[in-house]
Amino acid sequence: MSQRQMLSATAKLRESKTSNISFSIFPPGPYDLQIATNSSSAVSHVLHLPHFTPPLPPPPLPLPLRSHLNYFLGQDMDMDSTATPTSSILTLLTDDLLLKILSLLPHESDRKSFRSTCKTFYRLDSLYRTHIRVLRPEFLPSLLSKLPHIASLDLSVCPSIDDAAVPLLLSSSSAPIWARRIKRLKLSRCPGLRFQGLETLVRYCVNLESVDVSYSSGFGDLEAAALSASAGLREVCLDKCLNIGDVGLAKIAVGCPKLERLSLKWCFEITDIGVELLSKKCDQLKHLDISYLKVTSESLRWIGRMERLEILQMVGCGLVDGMGLQYIGKGCPSLQVLDVSRCDKLTPSALSSVIKGHNSLLQLHASYCFSGLPITFVDQFKGLKKLKVLRIDGARVSDATLKIISENCKFLTEIWLGKCQGVTDAGIMQLVSGCGNLKVINLTCCGDLSDSAILAISDSCRDLLCLKLECCNLLSEWSLDYIGSRCFLLEEVDLTDCPGINDIGLNYLSKCLGLVSLKLGLCTNVSDKGLSYIALNCRKIRELDLYRCTEIGDDGLAALSCGCKKLQKLILSYCDKVTDRGMECLSSLEELSDLELRGLPNITGTGLRKLAAGCRRLAELDLKSCENIDDSGFWALAYYSRNLRQVNFSGCAVSDVGLCMVMGNLTRLQDAKLVNLMNVSTSGFELALRACCARLKKVKLLASFRRLLSPEVIETLEAKGCRIRWD
Repeated sequence: MSQRQMLSATAKLRESKTSNISFSIFPPGPYDLQIATNSSSAVSHVLHLPHFTPPLPPPPLPLPLRSHLNYFLGQDMDMDSTATPTSSILTLLTDDLLLKILSLLPHESDRKSFRSTCKTFYRLDSLYRTHIRVLRPEFLPSLLSKLPHIASLDLSVCPSIDDAAVPLLLSSSSAPIWARRIKRLKLSRCPGLRFQGLETLVRYCVNLESVDVSYSSGFGDLEAAALSASAGLREVCLDKCLNIGDVGLAKIAVGCPKLERLSLKWCFEITDIGVELLSKKCDQLKHLDISYLKVTSESLRWIGRMERLEILQMVGCGLVDGMGLQYIGKGCPSLQVLDVSRCDKLTPSALSSVIKGHNSLLQLHASYCFSGLPITFVDQFKGLKKLKVLRIDGARVSDATLKIISENCKFLTEIWLGKCQGVTDAGIMQLVSGCGNLKVINLTCCGDLSDSAILAISDSCRDLLCLKLECCNLLSEWSLDYIGSRCFLLEEVDLTDCPGINDIGLNYLSKCLGLVSLKLGLCTNVSDKGLSYIALNCRKIRELDLYRCTEIGDDGLAALSCGCKKLQKLILSYCDKVTDRGMECLSSLEELSDLELRGLPNITGTGLRKLAAGCRRLAELDLKSCENIDDSGFWALAYYSRNLRQVNFSGCAVSDVGLCMVMGNLTRLQDAKLVNLMNVSTSGFELALRACCARLKKVKLLASFRRLLSPEVIETLEAKGCRIRWD
């Protein structure tokens, strides 16, 4: 059998099934596909599939060469290969040394390369791995039987975790063994998980210490009661669990007295009553987040009695006034971090009471609270000798303000002055003259700053890691010269909408070899030449934003694909010079997981096919308004891009067939935007939504379809926990 015949014979993919619809991708060639629904009122639909031939994979490297590359370059190799490390220099390294090397790898992709190198590395990783994120829940029992030290389990990216799935997870004979090892459980964005499923998990995982059920729309007071049975819990995250109220919080507070960390952000039903009971029952609490709750200063009166509380976050608590902060100022003796950002009713004098009572504060976040910072308030900073992080975004400041901060906060490592009025070159010079330890500086929308300010920063802050300069319109290429020649540790730079940045400036910036994130959106003077400088030297880049960089084209992407192999997130929206050739270049970026390609008229199905064939790790893809991508491109996504979890196909030329195929075969899809699909009929939408209704957690549709789609489809989506946004 030829290689092409073998590929065709093995191209049948696993059948995608829901309660309403099922279909499969078949070997290359045209077919009539019958899509049969189980609904008694529905009829079978027959659609004609276009010809689609996946490209042949490149021939494998010879085994000796692969083995050599694997050992010395850390590339993946076949686990079934007969090659062993006995002839390698790695035989000189003991397990302890190899584990030390493994512990120094900062990114999961690097750890994956490590364990894929050879059997020895795989064995070591399996023996000592403590965390796992599962994409396919049916494989969990077999995985955990091979990983004996797993203590942290992440199920948040599974397409469907509900009450019915939990018994299947725990059905194996080894379940009681591995369940007892689990201490951290992440169940965020699992809207179908209710009381029965949670109660079963808690009963099996008897040693749970941390649970995250954030963004689970089905989580309410009853589910909180199930969670409260785990008395050993020390950390609980309930962010945006909109149905939980004071009763549910009371259950957790009474049942989990050892709680040290609790996040209640966006739990709108929780009131002062729930916070009062929490303060009485959970005296071990160290970290509390009540951001955006409808609580009043009465809640802060009870919070002030928490003697061990170290971190208090109360962003956007619009009902809290100055009296509430006075309670905090007189209480919370262990407080180290306070976040009162976007609390509209607070005044600088109220915050002064907290500063006076807590001279040991390490972090103070007060962004978008005050229109101005009086000198009498800033004078209180003289007592904050240990302050490391200060955020006062959106306030009016003066040179005198920054001078006081400079003279008194010598240990400051982060300062956030985004959208602050009154920030001048002289003020920044004053600031950095006394705060030479700054590692993060945010000067977003400080439009009066010039190259002189950047020169002062680069001279004084040689350990700078992050510099945000969005909308600093007066900066030129010389600013990047100063940064590139002095701040060699820089990892993140935001130059969005800085019109003075050009190719010469990027050449200077490319001296920062450790650059990980670079944002150049709306920098219209940057071209392929400037991008090639970055690609040549900054090989650690993982995030690159080129939004509306209209001079960027295929040559720049070719350079990028050769130099930046670690790239994970790329934004190319409205870079209209990019064509299918650019997509072919990007196909060599194997770690690319987040790609935004909005408004690219020169991308066709051919380019998308090449991209999908190479970038198998794509998890988020935005193709909004790519009008020339036909069904063949979406077929390729259905065939290759099985890791996609979030897509935006709005304004694309996909048809009924293409949409049904891609929605049905992306088995991990959770979020889809499907607006203005002119070639898709109501029937096509019905079939596509039926195909993925068991997996979708969020979908965006035109408002007109609310009355065109059958009530059965809408009810099924909502019953499965999917949130429908009608545009």
